[in-house]
Amino acid sequence: MRRAPAILWACVFALHTLLLAPPAAAQQAAAQKPIRADIDYRAITPQPVQVPAAQIEVIEFFWYGCPYCNSLQPVFERWISGKPADVTVRRIPAVLRENWAPHARVFYTLEALGEVERLHQRAYYSYHVEELAMSRPEAMSEWATRNGIARERWDTVYNSAPVQRKVEEAAQLTRAYSVTGTPSLVVDGRYLTSGSMSETLDGLIPILDGLLFRVRATR
Repeated sequence: MRRAPAILWACVFALHTLLLAPPAAAQQAAAQKPIRADIDYRAITPQPVQVPAAQIEVIEFFWYGCPYCNSLQPVFERWISGKPADVTVRRIPAVLRENWAPHARVFYTLEALGEVERLHQRAYYSYHVEELAMSRPEAMSEWATRNGIARERWDTVYNSAPVQRKVEEAAQLTRAYSVTGTPSLVVDGRYLTSGSMSETLDGLIPILDGLLFRVRATR
């Protein structure tokens, strides 16, 4: 029997390796695909960033009531856990309508209390699974108590002037960054991608990686 040429075996091995490549490798390959302006992302009026010059700022605009934000969270959290060292992530609760403001108040209360890491995902779960009436202050006081925060401490911060100012600022930033829906991700204060610009929510991550590559290449 004649032996197959070495080059044939090399091709077979390469194909075998590709087919068995782990998901992370596939994601990395997807991240290298060219991203398309006005299709995968759009340029916005440049906004100031809050990170050192060597860092790249990524802002997540979200709304606790958004089912797509809720679905994106596990994927985005995994990305954050392994994000590049030169990337800083910031969250801003979008306020596109007046009835989104109470949700922003919840986030900034958690932030002021140092509870975002522990209870951010819990807030999503409580709204989408437990049907928490997040716009009702009384309901949120009870929720905070159930989750280990003293009611008086929660109420004091929730009704504070600094949190109110943060909510008003979030509404201004939502307009300044030209956010029209959630979830939206802004890179370096210049590029925006959103759930409506990707075929799948998972597809936002390769676009995000592509925008980070673009920023590094232009610096």
